Formats: sequence, structure tokens, C-alpha cells
Amino acid sequence: MEKYVPFKKEQIKNIIDGKCSYDRIPVIYDFWTNPIIFGKNEQKAKQYLENYPSDVSYFNINIPDNINAPEDDENYKWLYKVPKKEQSAGLDAQVLIEDWEELDEIIEHFPNADYKGAFTNIPKNDGRYILANWWYCFFERHWSLRGMENALTDFYLYPDEVHRFYQALTDFYMRLIERSHYEYNADGIFTSDDIGTQTAPFFSEEIFVEFFKPYYKQIIDKAHSLGMHFWLHSCGNIEKFLPHFIEIGLDVIHPIQKYTMEEKQIATKFGNDICIWAGFDVQQTIPYGTPDDVRKEVRNMIDTYSNINGRFMLTCGNGLTPDCPIDSFFALLDESYEYGKEKMKKLHNDI
Repeated sequence: MEKYVPFKKEQIKNIIDGKCSYDRIPVIYDFWTNPIIFGKNEQKAKQYLENYPSDVSYFNINIPDNINAPEDDENYKWLYKVPKKEQSAGLDAQVLIEDWEELDEIIEHFPNADYKGAFTNIPKNDGRYILANWWYCFFERHWSLRGMENALTDFYLYPDEVHRFYQALTDFYMRLIERSHYEYNADGIFTSDDIGTQTAPFFSEEIFVEFFKPYYKQIIDKAHSLGMHFWLHSCGNIEKFLPHFIEIGLDVIHPIQKYTMEEKQIATKFGNDICIWAGFDVQQTIPYGTPDDVRKEVRNMIDTYSNINGRFMLTCGNGLTPDCPIDSFFALLDESYEYGKEKMKKLHNDI
């Protein structure tokens, strides 16, 4: 089959900024797809991804581990010392910072954002938009060190300590953003903060405004000052927070998780003000639906989010897992490109 040609970076920038749309919907499925999950069909999956290329290239920012440092920098970790006792609790119940009285020393020994090994897998400059990515921003970093229960109560019991810690993270992130731009020509920054449950946010709007909004504004402003976009992944129902993110200039939101928010309502309320990197449902439709079900859902997403001014791109809602049938994966790619072309042609003809 004839391969598609990826969009150029200026086209993606225009789509994100809501300046215009083109002859199809931008597609970025490979970010969430490791062909190895398809087992015996790995090579077939690789071929599909080559035929339906990603419209964005990307690289990883190696954020510090909580307690393990790389061999070439023993201080490149979040905690300057190993926690007192080993824990066997689940990931969200690990308490690595047992007492906020340790905060002075933690900040004094904070990792250096100029660590030379912070950037890997730098893509060749092939004309596509370049996205730099790290995982765990504020809330996710917070609970990974304090445990979920402590993190949710810290806002009330230790507000000053939370502010100091978030500012230290902010300063670290802003330096990484600078390096992504100056050293590696990144056009955008993408990070994650799952701040919603399946039915509602993890915390109140007041907590978000006090503890998150000011620090997100700083890192978004930093990206904008360098001519970069800021992208955010946040699972769950975050509808209450979207107006605040829009106010402080968030450029791209992912994934508008299916079954947590009403998609048409989100598209109507916010689709002209922020670029929606809509995530295809990987929890139900991919593992349990047929290829025809997949195509139907792709059409539903495109019909829901399409915008003559851009501000819409397609991807997966999260990482694809081994329960994704190879035929459904092909249907996902093929329908995204083919119906994406059909839909954009119709929108442009209706003007």
C-alpha cells in the first residue's frame, strides 16, 4: 500500500494553535504502542506503523528515580538517602518521605537538572514536530514519595511544605524545559499528572487552584517563553479543572478518558480553546470489540472532536496492551487516516 506522509512541524503547530486544519486528522498512535506486545504479529504491527506514520516525533527526558541513581551521577535521584525501612506495600502506599521535617535536606540535595544523561533517544530532525516527554509531574510525584493517603491529606496538614516541594519541582522542570529547547530543538513538552478518578477529581477545585495552578502556570509560561507548547496527560474526570488549565495556557490535553466525562460536552465547551489529543478507549473497545466496533468508535471520536480550525489530534487513551488484536490495531490506524480524510474534506467543502 502507499504510505502516508507525516505532517510538517509548522502544520502541527497551526493545528495545536487553532489556526487551521488540513486534509486529514493528525495521528500519533506510535507514542502509546510498542509493537512487541503483539507477539507473533510484532513485525506486522511495525509495518502498519510505517504505513501509517506518526505526525510527531518524540524523545524521553530521564527524570530522576525516587531512590536509585545512575552510575555516572550518584545524586541524580529525588531522595538523598534510602528510606529507613523497606516496604512491601502497593505502589501508591509506599511512604518514602516519612516526615516533612526531612524537606530541608531533600531540597538541599535535590538532583541537578543539568545531568548529562537526562536526555535519550533523540530523534533525527526529519521536519516533524518534536515532543519531549517525562512522566509524573506534581501530584504523581507527590504521592509516589509520600503515599496516596498522605499526599491527599498533606494539602490540609502541611500546606507550606507542599508549596516548597512543588516550587522545587517547578524549578527543576523549568531547567529541563530550557535544555529540551536549546539542546534538542523540542517544539513541545509533554508530561503526566493523573488528577482525576473515574467519576470526579481527586481533590476539590480550591485545592487545585491553591496548590497546582500556580506551579503549572510557571512551567507553561516557561515553555511559551521559548516558543514551545505544553502538553498534559491526565486520566479520569478532570472537567472542573479544564477552565483553569485553559486560563493558564495549557496547549494540549490528553486523553479525555472515555466513560469518565461526556465527550460531546467537553468538545462543545472547550474544543475551541484547547487542543484535544483524544485518546481511543483501550480498556473496553480494543480488547473486547471487533474491528468493526473499533472503526465505529474512531468515527464517533472524529465526528465528536473535529474542528475546522484544528485543535484535534488522535491517539490511544493509554498504552496498548497484549489484549489488542492485530486486526483491531489495523482497523484503528486505517479508519483514523481514511475517515479523518473524509471528515476534513467534508468540513472544508461545507465552508
